[in-house]
Amino acid sequence: QVQLLESGGASVQAGGTLRLSCVASGDTFRRTCVAWFRQAPGKEREGVASIHTYRDLPDVVDSVKDRFAISQNSAGDTVYLDLHSLKPEDTAMYFCAADAAFKCGSGWWTRPNFTFWGQGTQVTVSP
Repeated sequence: QVQLLESGGASVQAGGTLRLSCVASGDTFRRTCVAWFRQAPGKEREGVASIHTYRDLPDVVDSVKDRFAISQNSAGDTVYLDLHSLKPEDTAMYFCAADAAFKCGSGWWTRPNFTFWGQGTQVTVSP
């Protein structure tokens, strides 16, 4: 069973950059779908980016596609979410989630019922 630990969240000013990390312990991310979701206060959890780790296929939702990027390390135990040109509306708790590779199929962001979740890392963007 894999445990997920996110890090990298911080308070930054608009226009800033952050790199969030999701580290797996107990197993690696081989042949899995790893996704980042975020949830702002009073709002529903929304998918941000996913990566099919075996095929190394990233996918970023259209609303942040020009500013966010997802990647993985060669060891297969860490997935990154790079956040650029941050805006106040990006303020949220960011969660890492993992499940079987098929979860990275079309429309993955509409299916947030991933099996494994981290505790989240807070991103706060001030004007």
